[in-house]
Amino acid sequence: MSMTASQSRRPNLRPVALPAEHGGWGFLLEPLLLGLLVAPSLGGVCLALAAIGAFLVHQPLKILVSDRRRGRRFARTALAERFALLYAAITTLGLLGALALSGPVPLVPILLAVPLAMVLLVYDVQNESRHWLPELTAPLALGSTSTAIALAGGWPASPAIILWIVLAARAVPSILYVRTRIRLGKAQPASPAGAIAAQAIGLLLVAGLALASRAPWLAAIAMLVLLVRAAWGLLPFRRSVPAKVVGFQEIAYGLLTVLLTAVGFGL
Repeated sequence: MSMTASQSRRPNLRPVALPAEHGGWGFLLEPLLLGLLVAPSLGGVCLALAAIGAFLVHQPLKILVSDRRRGRRFARTALAERFALLYAAITTLGLLGALALSGPVPLVPILLAVPLAMVLLVYDVQNESRHWLPELTAPLALGSTSTAIALAGGWPASPAIILWIVLAARAVPSILYVRTRIRLGKAQPASPAGAIAAQAIGLLLVAGLALASRAPWLAAIAMLVLLVRAAWGLLPFRRSVPAKVVGFQEIAYGLLTVLLTAVGFGL
């Protein structure tokens, strides 16, 4: 009986160790995959590991800050401390490995993205991570890893930055689209026209880069697919779709964008 009571007090590992935001995984993995596809290198792999560690550490940190603000120590607190140290160690080792293998230059875009990541952290510790501002800044910060990995793989700065821009043109309109579609599905006020316009701007941006021979046309085609998806998905008779289904669809669209962009740069 006492064993059963003791087991019931054990904290659940998953909510301590892993972020609850499933969509964040897509915005984490898309730039890592794109960077490693177009410019594979051991330094890039180290940067990818560092990015994964930094992405994971915010969950136990959020719990630690929350427990400290309450002035109490729970069973989950010690567990969160261990996971925070583990993820911080992974991040540190990844950065040190990248520094040793590729030098300091690939770390520059990551440093530039730190203020964007801090926005997420500030909202996160207040349990407001679903506010529109951190939802927009987080993928912009994560997109910097594609540029960092490309630099580690020997790319010049200019095309490496284009990767970040393409992913930003993918991420920001997509977040607006998902937020709008979910709100419409719940019969809440939303602006389909604004979400579609944002996607159109993303298409124009990438198409402009393609016209200037700075980005591949396949990346612009990916943006066109996303625009069609937004226009179709926000039609009135398309609103009653579970949020989880929309999330899985976005993972597929993100993978398509990465693959088309990578193939385009390869060609």
